Amino acid sequence: MKYAFFTPATTFPGVQMDWWAAEMNKRTNGQVTVQTFPGGTLLTAANMYDGVLSGVADIGLSFVTYEPGRFPLLSINDLPGLGYTSASQASKAFFDVVWANQGIAELKDYQVITAFCTEPSRIQSIKKYDTLASLKGAEIRTPGGPKILEALGAVGVGMPQSEVAQALQTGVIKGIMTSREVLKDFKYAEKCKFILDKPLGQVSALAVMKKDKYDALPDNVKKVIQELAPLAAAKAGEVLDAAVEASVDWATSTQGVTVVTLSADESAKFDTAMAPLTATWLKGVADKGLPADDFYKQLQTAAAKYK
Repeated sequence: MKYAFFTPATTFPGVQMDWWAAEMNKRTNGQVTVQTFPGGTLLTAANMYDGVLSGVADIGLSFVTYEPGRFPLLSINDLPGLGYTSASQASKAFFDVVWANQGIAELKDYQVITAFCTEPSRIQSIKKYDTLASLKGAEIRTPGGPKILEALGAVGVGMPQSEVAQALQTGVIKGIMTSREVLKDFKYAEKCKFILDKPLGQVSALAVMKKDKYDALPDNVKKVIQELAPLAAAKAGEVLDAAVEASVDWATSTQGVTVVTLSADESAKFDTAMAPLTATWLKGVADKGLPADDFYKQLQTAAAKYK
């Protein structure tokens, strides 16, 4: 099997991918060999899911809000307000809901291999932001998806990861909104000296195989894929949470990074500012004739289960 992903093998989805490949080989007693293609060497973020359908890769892993038109229901998991506090919790919850909804139209051509997500993003910035008002007009790099930064009055700036360090150095952006392992992994703590400890939206990942190709596999191989699906989701969350903990410890102890805690009143202001975004996003999905509110409630219930 060929398994493709678009970021380096050292990232937490890449670590999950290598673990899955090794487990498939071990649990099938060598019957299945998985060749991994991280870093966009086979398929990129722009053509990952089409590449699976066309047979370029057997399995493809990407982020669902890179193609919200393809996965409108799944993209709901990137919204704020779901009650996630860690990547492990969020990944298990997202996986459960995706696994239970494999009959939805947006997944009809695919077999889900696994699904997981990042921890809720935080704003990590050059200057200190400790109120909603202080964020007004601040240029912050966004990973895409729901326009959370705009809802907070900031300016979301889209750019590839390869340009972020230079943009921070030159002041083109004043910070980043993402999960916190990047402070150490990409040495962003050298410029970003403040972490605003307000959980915002997460980024959700989906690994899939073409349904017809999966259906043609031997039954024992399909059984192993089914067994590994929830374990891979949990593995991805555990890897990221460990990386986040190490990153924050390193940043605060050696780089002078400060964690900024919002007052209760300010935290409530953030929630109030983001509420219309969530409502608008859900309405947009519902307008396609899809059960957006029900899907959102399923995610909230799963989040509470794993809290």
